[in-house]
Amino acid sequence: MIAIRIFEITFPIFTIVLAGLFYARKFQPDMTLPNRLNIDVFIPCLLFSVIYEKAGVSGLFGNLALGVALVVLLSGIVALIVAKLLHIDAKTLCPPIMFANGGNIGLPLVVLSFGEVALPEAVICFVVCNFLHITFVSYWLNKQPNILKAFFTPLIMSVVFAVILSLFKVKIPNTLLEPARMMGNICVPLLLFALGTRLIDMKLSEWKIGMLAALLAPVCGIAIVLSILPFIELTRLEQGALFLFGVLPPAVMNYIFAEHYDQEPSKVAAMVLFGNAFCIISIPIALAYALPRFG
Repeated sequence: MIAIRIFEITFPIFTIVLAGLFYARKFQPDMTLPNRLNIDVFIPCLLFSVIYEKAGVSGLFGNLALGVALVVLLSGIVALIVAKLLHIDAKTLCPPIMFANGGNIGLPLVVLSFGEVALPEAVICFVVCNFLHITFVSYWLNKQPNILKAFFTPLIMSVVFAVILSLFKVKIPNTLLEPARMMGNICVPLLLFALGTRLIDMKLSEWKIGMLAALLAPVCGIAIVLSILPFIELTRLEQGALFLFGVLPPAVMNYIFAEHYDQEPSKVAAMVLFGNAFCIISIPIALAYALPRFG
């Protein structure tokens, strides 16, 4: 029964990813515009509608958000130690281990595992991780850091706007909110498809550091989640969302930052792509553990 459930959860995810991969092999599409629309329009719409309607202020500043922040921080400490031991530039290794793919994989994985009721938890994990990613990496990798610029992005501003409206209990008519919901629904399948198109760029020459990240990210994440769960008061659904967050591979955004700041982008690309390819093994294993306990 568990095996069937795991198949039902993972099949839609990997099918859309493979569709993107096969399409990219045949047509070599330029995904710049779709990815930009996702980052600037569709994901902000999803974040706004879910936070405003379901998660609210308490969700973004609750124990689940604290758990995600701890996983990110402690993963960074582990990655820093590994980088020192293996003589790898910490600015290359740490971000992919710290910041997980909460968008392309995390959102659909949590929702398919626990149902639409878990969408607020999935969004909280994504928002907290993404906020820390944008602010921390922009500051750490930038030779002339300006942390204020990180706040003026559509992703962050949509969250801030939703929090303000929720805090002051401003009522938005359903007619006005529905377009945001509809555009938000576009982002998850587009994220998965875009991930598939990126897999075509995988470079086997960087396989060592790619496999290091592919193994280290989920093992480190799950170990940290299991170690902090006894000390944080979470609902069963929040525990399940945090556990699945721990198993996620490196975020695609890590490569975008590495390329932008010229921080060994080929190595970071290998970590991102190998990590996301490896999740075809790590995610079913994690689900076999999570579904009987949190499902």
